[in-house]
Amino acid sequence: MSAASGQGARAAPGGISWRSFTAAPHRVMMLGGAVQLVLAMAFWALELAARVWPALAVPAWALPAAWAHAFLMLYGTFTFYLFGFLMTTYPRWMGGPPVPRPRYVATFLLLAGGMLGLYAGLLAGSRALVVAGAAVFLAGFAAGVSALWAVYRAAPASDRLYETLLNGVLLMAGGGMLAWLAAAAGAGAAWQRLAATVGLWWFLVPLLVTVGHRMIPFFSECALEGYRPFRPRWSLLAMLAASFLHGALTLAGGGRWLWLPDALLAGLAWLHTLRWGLARSFAVRLLAMLHVAWLWLGIGMTLQLADDLAALGLGPALGRAPLHALGVGFIAGMTMAMATRVTMGHSGRPLVCDRLNWALFWGLMAAATLRVAAELPWTAPALGAWGLPAAAVAWLAAFGIWAARLVPIYLRPRADGRPG
Repeated sequence: MSAASGQGARAAPGGISWRSFTAAPHRVMMLGGAVQLVLAMAFWALELAARVWPALAVPAWALPAAWAHAFLMLYGTFTFYLFGFLMTTYPRWMGGPPVPRPRYVATFLLLAGGMLGLYAGLLAGSRALVVAGAAVFLAGFAAGVSALWAVYRAAPASDRLYETLLNGVLLMAGGGMLAWLAAAAGAGAAWQRLAATVGLWWFLVPLLVTVGHRMIPFFSECALEGYRPFRPRWSLLAMLAASFLHGALTLAGGGRWLWLPDALLAGLAWLHTLRWGLARSFAVRLLAMLHVAWLWLGIGMTLQLADDLAALGLGPALGRAPLHALGVGFIAGMTMAMATRVTMGHSGRPLVCDRLNWALFWGLMAAATLRVAAELPWTAPALGAWGLPAAAVAWLAAFGIWAARLVPIYLRPRADGRPG
């Protein structure tokens, strides 16, 4: 390991303090997200293990475990990273005012308090407490969106395409959370299905596509000599339209036409992988993490396209393989890559990915591969009933060690002594 890599992995000097923890929005939000990446999957791993091992006692959950898993993974985890990233970048991208400390701290406390209430309700078998926790979480989400909107309105930048698109995605996420809240309160399974569709196709996929389209070429240009960025706006708008159309067709019962938007999104994802230079990115590990995570968008959408064709009688069904290629490979992979970069860069450490972080990223990629393989008709029989719990354990191992390394950074002053 190089000296720089070792320095990047060490904790910052100085003691833990509330002031240091709340010195910047990315600190509080990314700590919350890191904890959630472990807790949310620990809940699901316990449920999966109980299905394989019936003797394993699990609590009588307050509502179907799959419903809770959907909310935790679609809304309850990545929302922390969403605010940690956007509350940092909105002022920089648009030249606007920073988000005031009281606003991002209040947002964090509401989000974290809502999650505590939701977990307590699940464990206690109290649907009312689950609903109350989700409502508090939604209040935190609204507070965070309001803080971002204030930056957006006050910013002098005239070109705000990315931010405008992201604002629209945030509104969709709020609607999806309201739908889940209605389902949890007893409105019925249709509302849960609405929340799940919105959460993936109108929230997380558009969010990461937009952020990736803006930042991957930018980071590549900064890190690779002679790099020529490829960032056409038409491709971004087309990818977002395809994702939104997939969600709309799903909700409208137009499954036979899903192959149209899915073919478009798959083709454009692969086009960007080629034009962005996946192979060149491996010269800088921190950059390669982003490129490899984006690669999973193409993989996931290709699998989704194959599953669409299977529904028309053209091949075998692929189950939840496309969903988890997107969720674990693309969304979780992009989260680990972005959060590692932001944490290193905003804590006064070198922008490097040391050997352990590199290994942890590939551990997450292995979890994605295993989870997809557990659904595919060609590989699922070999994995048997243990494929799903094994993928959950691989996730927990990768994110658990990764979170344990990063959490202390959020609690201590910057390594270079600068504020923030």
